[in-house]
Amino acid sequence: MSLYHPTVARLTYRGLLGRRRAAILFALPALLLVISAAIRFLTGADDETATNVLGGFALATMVPLIGVIAGTGAIGPEIDDGSVVYLLAKPVKRPTIILTKLVVAVGVSVLFSAVPTLMAGFLLNGNSQQIAVAYAVAAAIASVAYSAIFLFLGTVTRHAVVAGLVYALVWETLFGNLIAGARTLSVRQWALALAQKIGGEGAITSDVGLPLAVTLLVGVTVAATYCAGRKLRSLTLAGEE
Repeated sequence: MSLYHPTVARLTYRGLLGRRRAAILFALPALLLVISAAIRFLTGADDETATNVLGGFALATMVPLIGVIAGTGAIGPEIDDGSVVYLLAKPVKRPTIILTKLVVAVGVSVLFSAVPTLMAGFLLNGNSQQIAVAYAVAAAIASVAYSAIFLFLGTVTRHAVVAGLVYALVWETLFGNLIAGARTLSVRQWALALAQKIGGEGAITSDVGLPLAVTLLVGVTVAATYCAGRKLRSLTLAGEE
């Protein structure tokens, strides 16, 4: 069974990169790069400043927001307007539809989050202590998990964007910074564990150990993708009834 369908991918890309979503997708990385360039010009290269910007804005805010746009946008609008019925009527396996949409969402998320994060890191401190590379890898890994989570949300609620924003801004950014116990269940902290491994000693810290972080990243991504597939299958059965 093929796990990737080019036609589904093309339609998903077209939907994700429509005028409204594309404006947001370009605006967030552009803001990060403008902020990074301004900070470098005003204060010069500094490792601590680079860590604060990349960890506080890029990984904590920009990456999950782009994940919300890409993940929910990969399937949510089709469910909302009913056009998913036409997609499900095609002779395409349901797991193929979900996996194809996940691949597209991940690709868009990585392009608009990990790449700008890497560029911002070089602007801020020239990749001193591998900080730019570390945060870029963390952004890419987090993008995979976020895409799966928000793709799943897109299949279970018409308010997926709102739910995604609440998760990204309230849980990840607010609770994840203020409540120690919440950090263990934070995609950001899991990704930071990988960044900590790559970055220079003491440059980046995470509240989650690397083995646990990898396990949770893989587990959440697989579980969310599986549940999205199950939900899509139930939508097919309902349509047939």
